[in-house]
Amino acid sequence: MQTNFTPEQLQDPDLREANSILRRCVHCGLCIATCPTYLTLGDERDSPRGRIYMIKDMLESGRRATPEIQTHVDRCLSCLSCMTTCPSGVDYMHLVDLARSRIEITGRRGLRERLSRSLVAWTVPNPGRMRLALTAALFARPFKGLLRRIGLKPIAAMLELAPRGALRMGSYRGPRTVPATSERRGRVILLAGCAQQVLRPEINDATVRMLTRLGVEVVMAPGAGCCGALVHHMGRTEEAKRQASRTVEAWARVIAQEPVDAIIINASGCGTTVKDYAHLLGSESEVGNEAVMVAGLAKDITEYLVKRDPGPPKQWSSIRVAYHSACSMQHGQRIIDEPRRLLARAGFSVVDIPEGHICCGSAGTYNILQPELSAELLKRKAGHIAEVAPDVVATGNIGCITQLQRALDVPVVHTIELLDWAYGGPVPRGMEHFGSRVREVPEARIATLKAAR
Repeated sequence: MQTNFTPEQLQDPDLREANSILRRCVHCGLCIATCPTYLTLGDERDSPRGRIYMIKDMLESGRRATPEIQTHVDRCLSCLSCMTTCPSGVDYMHLVDLARSRIEITGRRGLRERLSRSLVAWTVPNPGRMRLALTAALFARPFKGLLRRIGLKPIAAMLELAPRGALRMGSYRGPRTVPATSERRGRVILLAGCAQQVLRPEINDATVRMLTRLGVEVVMAPGAGCCGALVHHMGRTEEAKRQASRTVEAWARVIAQEPVDAIIINASGCGTTVKDYAHLLGSESEVGNEAVMVAGLAKDITEYLVKRDPGPPKQWSSIRVAYHSACSMQHGQRIIDEPRRLLARAGFSVVDIPEGHICCGSAGTYNILQPELSAELLKRKAGHIAEVAPDVVATGNIGCITQLQRALDVPVVHTIELLDWAYGGPVPRGMEHFGSRVREVPEARIATLKAAR
């Protein structure tokens, strides 16, 4: 793609990066076929190619973000399916992040939209505020309709997504160090997360049990907070950098005391951002060197476990598991086979979901800020899951779990919860009725599972 930035504009590192990204695009349009919003709306402006043209015009002209570009960039899920498809290697992820940051600075949003977005950014990345908000949601849910009518659809969507029962507390709450329960063979840092530890604390519990069972010491670092992903994808770049820097500094202090094998992340949306810390924080940042180190150590829990042998599973089941590969897992981190291999190795029957490359509509805060489009994508995904008739759906991202459970009659759990269960942990929440279908693993089955490795 030909660009027309002036020499003066190219002195700006952001515009220089945008220029480099734009020049790789060859207008082929292959991205359109895998873009969820284009497939839903049929509007070229809601495709990666259409957005690229609008972003190019905004950046080259130096004008404020127009309502048109704001609308169509806001509709982008950042699912990154287009990057998996693109034959030219266009770095759409960083281009749309630049556009969102520019829109946040120069665009004009209405009062109600600003209020909603600020509330989301203030609440979701902070576990204490999130817990308070979800508790309040129990009483505010009857007012969903009123909130929609007065234009506060994102707040109504938050109420819709809020759990309907009492919130649970995790067994392994940080900051703390959990020693290995067998001979120590490794040491890792675990990102405790923000919304996840409130919505489903069992994910961290299962992660800690699985790791310590394998001889791995787990550290949840004092001072570590949100990774910055949620506000980053809302265009609040400086806020994201502050959150990321605090977490990097907290992890660097732990590593300075004793090196770690990896930084384990069990929410794929967070993993995509942490692995990109070298880009987000940059070499000129005060924590630039530490950010590069952290990005290199970051691993999804399945990446880490697939290289370790947990031995034969403690129990066997005929449970049919549909594996939903979160967009941030398959497109953001390019982790495709590891979760499926681990589930099969644990004895589960794993089936793929048709059209698995298309987003479920969760996408961080997307199901809050774009509730109508998110609902359309959820309906599409739920239909495809129903086609394979699973007993349970497994995925590696808390956002997908929260989103999918709204539309499915079968349980939706994290991959690590199933793995922990297979190797001696408790049954995952929502799967208690499967107890009659679980039994000890016969010797013949153990031999088959060993051969599959």
